[in-house]
Amino acid sequence: MRQTSSSAENRRPTDNQQTFDRLSDRLFATRQHSLALAAPLTPEDMVVQAMEDASPTKWHLAHVTWFFENFVLKRHLDGYRIFDDAFNYCFNSYYETLGPRHPRPKRGLLTQPSADRVLAYRAHVDEALHALLSTDAGQSSEVARLLEIGINHEQQHQELLLTDILALFAANPLKPAYQPYPSKLDLSAPQPVRWLDYAGGIQRIGHTSDGYHWDNEGPSHETLIHPFKLADRLVTNAEWLEFIEDKGYGTASLWLADGWSTVNREEWQAPLYWQKTEAGWFQMSLHGLLPVVPAEPVAHVSYYEADAFARWAGKRLPTEFEWETAALTSGVDRESVHATTLRPQPAAPGKADSPKQLFGDVWQWSASAYLPYPGYKPPAGAIGEYNGKFMVSQQVLRGASCATPQGHSRPTYRNFFYPHQRWQFAGLRLASEID
Repeated sequence: MRQTSSSAENRRPTDNQQTFDRLSDRLFATRQHSLALAAPLTPEDMVVQAMEDASPTKWHLAHVTWFFENFVLKRHLDGYRIFDDAFNYCFNSYYETLGPRHPRPKRGLLTQPSADRVLAYRAHVDEALHALLSTDAGQSSEVARLLEIGINHEQQHQELLLTDILALFAANPLKPAYQPYPSKLDLSAPQPVRWLDYAGGIQRIGHTSDGYHWDNEGPSHETLIHPFKLADRLVTNAEWLEFIEDKGYGTASLWLADGWSTVNREEWQAPLYWQKTEAGWFQMSLHGLLPVVPAEPVAHVSYYEADAFARWAGKRLPTEFEWETAALTSGVDRESVHATTLRPQPAAPGKADSPKQLFGDVWQWSASAYLPYPGYKPPAGAIGEYNGKFMVSQQVLRGASCATPQGHSRPTYRNFFYPHQRWQFAGLRLASEID
């Protein structure tokens, strides 16, 4: 999905065999993890599409495999045998230059090829990847660059696979659980919010190191940021319940015009997957239908809802540049805060002068429209269709969620969705001006 254009990625990353072996290990570990995520599902679970934004699990497993076949094997493995010519039509996502494709809203109609045939497709491509990596061509800088893109692309689809399964199971009247909840629910009240002051000034924004990043994270550039305050934790379910009880969903003055139209058209009265019963509010999760936990971060809200809540609270959403500034200066190790359960968790105690929950709970809506950075140019070729052509009518989200794979988050990462979408693990933290 996202692709980097950094010149650093074009250097030969296989300067020694150890570096090359690490890339190979990561590649096949990522491929195996996708299968592990699909393992709890039945063949029936894997073929159904819950809504137009979601895709069946079987399609995700095939599409990421199609990516390696088209961008790596066809171009760099001599004598590669295409598994099935029809798969280019079935499993292309939006790469116009690679030919026609099956309509996204109708991916759930692909009862054929079967799940077993998709798994055979994965095995065929994995065998070919092993063969490629045993050749001199397979250890070139260009192949390494494409493999790194493919790994990160598959990690993104691993998160989508989980959120799309949640959408599917939420629509099932039996409310099945993808996995059991590993511990008791803590129904205690959330900890008080703290406000952290940031001086602002001229800040360098965007990716600057040699590490992997998508093209939309650059070029690095200087941005003027005014002094601001940022909440040290995410907005909680308890706070959202107050918004509901104060008729937040019914107060037109809180909403952007398009948001108010959407609320009324879709009859929103709570976050997605919430339902009110005689026993109180419940929320569908990957662990099944469970009570709403007051201290957990609110999730599955749209940009419209996040913006309305911020206005109701007398605050605002942070810009993506404010969020990045706070993340870069926080000293938080993003690799140490990945989720241990596929559910956002209450804020844990932390340093008083540092924001909590930057990564590993919910993606956080920003006030920033998804636009190119100054000097941005999409990469050449079909792979350049990944980010640039979507830079209109969407909002940036920062951070990472409980469904984001380990190793797939960083302060400069720019996720993006349309303002009405809410099936992802998306929430918010508040910001304001310094008085």
